[in-house]
Amino acid sequence: MTPATGCVHLVTRDQVAHVTLSHPGKFNAMSRAMWRELATVFSGLQQRTDLRCVIVAGEGGHFCAGGDIAEYPDFRFDEDALRDFHEAEVWGGLGAMLACDLPLLAQIEGNCMGAGVEIASCCDIRVASASARFGAPIARLGFPMAPREAALVAREAGWATAREMLLEAAVFDAAEMKARGFINTVLPEGTLASAVAARAQRIVALSPQAARLNKQTLRALQGPPPADDGAAYTYANSPEHREGIAAFLAKRPALF
Repeated sequence: MTPATGCVHLVTRDQVAHVTLSHPGKFNAMSRAMWRELATVFSGLQQRTDLRCVIVAGEGGHFCAGGDIAEYPDFRFDEDALRDFHEAEVWGGLGAMLACDLPLLAQIEGNCMGAGVEIASCCDIRVASASARFGAPIARLGFPMAPREAALVAREAGWATAREMLLEAAVFDAAEMKARGFINTVLPEGTLASAVAARAQRIVALSPQAARLNKQTLRALQGPPPADDGAAYTYANSPEHREGIAAFLAKRPALF
């Protein structure tokens, strides 16, 4: 049974690892526990020599709707705690994905928002169903995207798309994200899982050494995202940050 804080499932078969984000009732929103589990799962996968590919998906018809905002009042209004959350927990999970030398396939349907876009950005190939929706509307919550996370999204989705997501709270469908170069393929409803499985088997049939070396080369060419400059989380106790989260939890419009 999935715990109330959600979890990250790992199943391996036929040389493919299946990593599934699971947070029932919250469209697989990432809890703090899930970020830590994501780091553990991918750190472990990096050590596996029996696997050749990873499929990352969400449970129940959605990829990931963002962060679990119900947890936010417990820590986000303290600058040190907020920095630790983004730099240790969130980047711990994303960094472990980026450091994994196995090819990563994102299987995206339904909501792919905020943290979901970040997780998808760590994957090498992204395949989506026509129903998928993408965005990072956190300006409605009164806070920005952390620097390394923003750099990751801008690199993969493009600077223009990142600006629209963050400054306009724009949400895009799968066809638009394919046109913008973020999604490799958009598929009709009901065909996503089988198509991603077929892609995984094509990767399994290729040289695993070549795959790992290609991942290392591409990672070196891209370079690391910027680290925290010491000022990124000074907004922690700001009125707008508090108001945005309080409004979301109260299901009312925020007053900025």
